[in-house]
Amino acid sequence: MTKELKFSDETLALANKIIARYPEGKQKSALLPLLHLAQAEFDGWLSPAAMDYVASLLKILPVEVYEVASFYSMYNLKPVGKCTLEVCRTVPCWLNGSEDLVAYLEKKLGVKDGETTKDGMFTIKTVECLGSCGTAPMLQCGAEFHENLTNEKVDALLTKLKTEGTRKTYCLGDK
Repeated sequence: MTKELKFSDETLALANKIIARYPEGKQKSALLPLLHLAQAEFDGWLSPAAMDYVASLLKILPVEVYEVASFYSMYNLKPVGKCTLEVCRTVPCWLNGSEDLVAYLEKKLGVKDGETTKDGMFTIKTVECLGSCGTAPMLQCGAEFHENLTNEKVDALLTKLKTEGTRKTYCLGDK
């Protein structure tokens, strides 16, 4: 028998606080922050069960959640590593070496864009603009930006993340 998916008491209280910010009938406005909470709570990704749960909290159709979650690159629709290395691939980063950065990460970690290392630690994910054009090339891991990257800075970052060994998430709200 499958265990029912639900937030911890602490996260549910935060979700209810977020939902309460919006007037009756407009709870769908809380969708983005609730998806962040769900992703942080449920191993860094949004399974269909997690998205169905969010839909039930907001009293909306599951398809409304799927549409939003599949649109934004900040939501993961399949399992990811503890540290998702989101490399910006838009023109300013590309002109400053993001393509080389991705190739370096792929070689160093032994996985391709969209894949996770065998130890479950790192996922490489190329994304659209992260808004740090003046400090390209850059990547985001959890809530932290890492800018003006070189191979040496990437090596130091990977060592630091591996040493910490904790899941890095980006979560809107007060969590």
